[in-house]
Amino acid sequence: MACSSKTLFHVPKLNESMLLDSKSKEVFSICPSKHGKAKPSINSSTVSINAHATICVSKSLKWWKKNLKTNMIEIHSAQELVHSLANAGDALVVVNFYSPGCGGCKALHPKLCQIAELYPSIIFLKVNYEELRSMSQSLHIHVLPFFRVYRGAEGRVCSFSCTNTTIKKLKDAIAKHGNERCSLGEAKGLEEAELKDLASIGEITIDSPSLYSMEEKLKGFSDVWNMTASNN
Repeated sequence: MACSSKTLFHVPKLNESMLLDSKSKEVFSICPSKHGKAKPSINSSTVSINAHATICVSKSLKWWKKNLKTNMIEIHSAQELVHSLANAGDALVVVNFYSPGCGGCKALHPKLCQIAELYPSIIFLKVNYEELRSMSQSLHIHVLPFFRVYRGAEGRVCSFSCTNTTIKKLKDAIAKHGNERCSLGEAKGLEEAELKDLASIGEITIDSPSLYSMEEKLKGFSDVWNMTASNN
């Protein structure tokens, strides 16, 4: 949850309609901290709220969770990313690194959802940089939004930074690497050096059991991909 403490707000002519405006794109709730409740000071033109408080973004404002398609999967650990890539078969996998506080990531999100809907056989893995910072840094992700594209036995076929204005990069990558074909072998996933780096910082254990729930999800996308290829 994105929060900031000890914040001073100046709200001109505060009234209920301003706080509950259905057209507003940002909604905040004030959560009192351990130090006590907020102490509002009101005059004719402004309301100054000086408080040891925490401003908590409403759950409904989590843009990165809105309009997700069935082939868009949130990654919650390095181990999950490793197994997701390893069990994707020959399906094209797009890994999207984003941050809740990244304006470019937020602007790109609706288009990414549209592309995911347009290509149901492609797996889109979403990685929250803030939640998986150690893993992301180990993979040398320093710019957001950032994409890595993987395809079966080839492993990573390309990677690039992409924004709302340069969305063509992603579309071109899908056009180039998303062609139907027979499987060339087991999915490669992350490079061996990357796996060793992640293991060295305790993010993964190389010989850990498979994440069966994730494999189940991915198998469905692989089946869709293989069925599409066989029908052509």
